[in-house]
This record gives sequence, structure tokens and C-alpha cells, in this order.
Amino acid sequence: MGRGAPGNELLYAARISKGWFSQEAAAAGISTAGQQVLASRAFQVNVRTYRRWEAPAPPWPRPDHASALRAAFDRGPEALGFVAKGGTPVLPVVSFGPFSPADSTEDLETEDRQGPLNRRQALRTVGTAALGGLPWLDASPVAAQGGARIGRDEIEELRATALDLDAIDQRFGGDLLWRSARAQLLRVHDLIDHATYGEQTGRELHDIAGQLTTSLGWFCYDAERQTEARVYFSEALNTAVLSGNDPLATRTLANMARQSVDLGKPREAVRYARIAQAHAAEWSAPPRVAALLAIREAQGYGRLGNEPACAAAIRRAWQAFGRGTTDRDPDWVSFLNEAELVCLEGMCRLDLGHYRQAVRLLERSARLQHIAHARNRGMCLARLSYAALQDRDVDRTVAAAQESLRLIEGGMASARNKRQLSLVREKLTAHQALAEVRDTTERLAAYTA
Repeated sequence: MGRGAPGNELLYAARISKGWFSQEAAAAGISTAGQQVLASRAFQVNVRTYRRWEAPAPPWPRPDHASALRAAFDRGPEALGFVAKGGTPVLPVVSFGPFSPADSTEDLETEDRQGPLNRRQALRTVGTAALGGLPWLDASPVAAQGGARIGRDEIEELRATALDLDAIDQRFGGDLLWRSARAQLLRVHDLIDHATYGEQTGRELHDIAGQLTTSLGWFCYDAERQTEARVYFSEALNTAVLSGNDPLATRTLANMARQSVDLGKPREAVRYARIAQAHAAEWSAPPRVAALLAIREAQGYGRLGNEPACAAAIRRAWQAFGRGTTDRDPDWVSFLNEAELVCLEGMCRLDLGHYRQAVRLLERSARLQHIAHARNRGMCLARLSYAALQDRDVDRTVAAAQESLRLIEGGMASARNKRQLSLVREKLTAHQALAEVRDTTERLAAYTA
């Protein structure tokens, strides 16, 4: 099993719950905990040892290591996936924090259907409490020791951290991530400036920096820090153009197109989507990327009120989507499942004023969306609530708003989602005579006022 998919999922999930995105950070954190509990400044857990612990069926740790693990994670080795001497891994029911009831049940059902947790599913088991201590990373970059050598292991850790940030964004939103992502980006730039590495490693470091930069722009966008988002998107695009990195340019322009719609700049959104399509052609992007760019173009046309152009772009999006996935699909397009594409079409119909059609599409998307994409489901429900209100269906408006609130109460933190719900709250005031509406508006006010 490769480094990207740890065998010991229990220890991996516990690590993420502590905010230790890299194995190096986990080794350092456990070392610190061990020094305190063992009263020994000499105690250390090196990275090589920790890597063995995240491998499949790790051997039982020696006594001092076991004490350090208990101190670091508040649970013993048997609850962290270690193998008892002469036995098989002990797999107890583990709680990483106060889940919302619906989340814990749904996660368990998912595991029953799909088998053992994979890397992305392990992120889902972290629970709401794991996010409570964010930002997880130091606000200042970790200074690279003069001449420190960066090799394959360090590159893989940095890539895994970037992927984990994107996965957590899909579940919990950008409000809790942008500071951590900024700290990680500063760390990568510090390595670029001060570490020692070969030419290939240097190219990979710059690629990781570019991916983190556009991710940071997206997290700021989701957190309603729009000026900062545009700065990071511009920086990522400059990096992509200067380095000839067409995939990075494609991804960044797709993000910029989405933001432009929300900023009331639909013509700019269409332009960005078209430029992204030109960059995508340069690297023969797979169909799923083409589908994303087509629906981004459709969103621009929808906000412009150009129904024929919007409908044509939607058709192209579904045609590309229908060609399926490939092994060339980049990680950043994996969010575009059927539920998401249905939701984005629903948003286009909402902008065009096709409220009844928008309600049908958004309702279908909410039913289809996986819990790993809770932030996107929350956005879909907020749009559904607004579309139903425009369609004069107050009952459906209230039901969708309450379901979106449930996700927020379960730990999803997206200022963009809250802004959409605030529009629902404003429109619902005309129906305050209904008790259920009053209750819903009061709950909405608590999160969006």
C-alpha cells in the first residue's frame, strides 16, 4: 500500500483529528507528548518509526512509545490500530469527538456498504470536534533548516497535505481552512527558498505551491474573503502561465469563473471559462474537466439571462460528463459527481427564473449527494430553499433551510452557504404568521445575522 493510502486508518484518522497533516508533524507531536509524560527531554519518535505505525498491521509499540501515544491521543495503542502481540489488529469502536447523530449513523452505514475506510473516508470519521481547534497549523512558516535536503518522501507528504485540505473543504467548508492552508503555503515557499533539492524536486515543489495557492483562493472564496481570494487566484494563474502549467491554469480559471458569478461579473465568468477551455485543450484534458468548464460557462450565461447559450453549455457539460472518468482525471475535479452537476444545472435554472425546474433539480441533487461533500450539499439545500420560496412553496422552503442548518450545526462552516441562507431568511419574513416559519427564521438568524 502506498504512502497516499495508509494501512492503519485508525491512527491516520487520529492524526488528522489533531491537525497533524504530515507524518513529520505527528512524530514531532508524539515526541513532545512523550517528553512531558516520561519527563525526558531526550525522548524522540522519529519519522521512520511513525511511518511503520501507519503501515498495515503495525507491531505493538514498545512501552515508552505506548505511553507517548496515550499522552498524544488520549487513547491506548489498542484503539489506534496496533497489533497485539501474537494477535490481529484490535478494532474497537472509536470516538474522535461529538458527532452529530445523523453524521455518525450515515458514516457507519457507508462503511458497511463499501468496506474498510479509505483515506477520504477516514477524514469523514474525524467528526466536528476535530475542527474545533483550527487553525491547526502554525500561523508562521516552519523554517527550513539551512540546506535541509528535500526528497521523494517530503514531496509525497506535501502532496498528501494539499489533498487532505481539499477533502476537508468538501466536508466542512473553507471558513476553518484558509488560515491553515496559508500556513502550509508559506511553509512550502520557505522550503523552495531555503532547502536543498534537485531540479525535478524543485519543479514539484513549485507545482505543489501553485496547487495550494489556488486551493487557498477557493477556501477564501468560500469564507467570503473575496478580495484575498482574487489575489490568490491571480497569483496561482501567474505561476501557471510562467511555468507553462496548463492543468493549474485550467483549475484556477475554473475557480475564478465560479467566483465571478457570485461577484456579479457573469461576462467575466464566461471569459474565464473559455480561456480555461483553451488551456485544457493544451493538455488534452479528460472529459470530466471539460464538463466542469462547460458548466462554469453555463453559470455565467445563466446569470446573464442568456437562456440559449446557457442551455447549450449545459448540454455540453452533460455530454462530457457522460463519457465517464479516466485515470487522467486530476484530483481537483473529483468533486464533480452527478449530484454536483445536477445542482449546478439547478443553480443555472434558478438564475434564469425557471423556479419549478430549479426546485426539481436541486431536490434531486440533495438526495444524491454523498456525505463526503456535505458543504456542496449544504449549498444545494440553501439554493433549493430559495428556489422553493420563489416558487411560493413555503413548506419546501422551510424543510430545505432546516436541513441545511442541520449540516451547519454538524460542523460545516461555509460563509458562502450562510450568505445564501440569509437571503432565504430575509424573504421568509413575509410569512412570519406561520409558527414553523418563525422557528426557522429564528434559527437562521442565529447563524446568519
